[in-house]
Amino acid sequence: MAFQLEEINLMAKNPSEFLEMSDRNFNRKVEDAADRIIANRKNSPIVLLAGPSGSGKTTSSLKIREALLKKGIKTHTVSMDDYFANRDPEKTPRTKTGEYDLESPLCVDMELLHEHFQALSRGEEVLIPKFNFVRQMRDTSRCTPLRVGPDEVAVYEGIHALNDELGGRHPEAFKIYLSARSNVLDHGEMVFKGTWMRLTRRSVRDMNFRGTEVLHTLAMWDNIRRGEKLYISPFKKRANLIFDSALPYEVNVMTHYAKPIFEAIPKENIRRKDMLSMIEAFQRFQPIDPELVLKTSLLREFIGGGVYDAH
Repeated sequence: MAFQLEEINLMAKNPSEFLEMSDRNFNRKVEDAADRIIANRKNSPIVLLAGPSGSGKTTSSLKIREALLKKGIKTHTVSMDDYFANRDPEKTPRTKTGEYDLESPLCVDMELLHEHFQALSRGEEVLIPKFNFVRQMRDTSRCTPLRVGPDEVAVYEGIHALNDELGGRHPEAFKIYLSARSNVLDHGEMVFKGTWMRLTRRSVRDMNFRGTEVLHTLAMWDNIRRGEKLYISPFKKRANLIFDSALPYEVNVMTHYAKPIFEAIPKENIRRKDMLSMIEAFQRFQPIDPELVLKTSLLREFIGGGVYDAH
């Protein structure tokens, strides 16, 4: 799917109506996801949600959880980050340059996930691990018990959820691939790429809520994209539902946040040329006041002020 710049800027002249309509369409996709999860409940209580960085997985999973609860289904959300294996210099995969390849699915304890999925499907209790990222190892004192009841599902969220070693071994689980996939076109010309949307989301969020300068985010981006192409995108074909999290108004809003921080990138930076292309693209969008963004919007995950606690 692609958005059309002319339509976006026309609708931006009545921003409140534009934002409400766009969020309404997004929420319809959330309702559809909830209905399809319920329909698959007889096959498996497990839902696997994957997608690349900046896709809005946190808010989307919370919205799906909310929709399921209204339909009588309780949801347990589990982060696959807690299934990281203890860091071992001899076993942890490395990149070609010798650094730890933290994007690799080999960093995740797939066997433990497999065992837990089997146990949960049988109605048994499992102990969800807790990974200590400071010490780079599991904290065995902070495990959380989980059992999935008759009207409950467990949503496992993580970038490797659809990997062959997990999703491939559990065809009965309901699988969602979530990403900001829509480009913006102007009479057939590419104006703003979906990958630019995700980079913008990540840069703004990192700057505002994680104390990470945009130069650091840009420095990581090539490796993040490498990991996506190797370990995430190839498995989207396994998804029962491909969920596009792009919002037609988000570039109009994000220009307030992203354009200044991208303009401040030093001329000598190797990504400066790419950023100039994005800055020029932002200038083609009719700006929309961020204050108009609804508190329930997925975009609030990246700009703050939302009802969903994503930070």
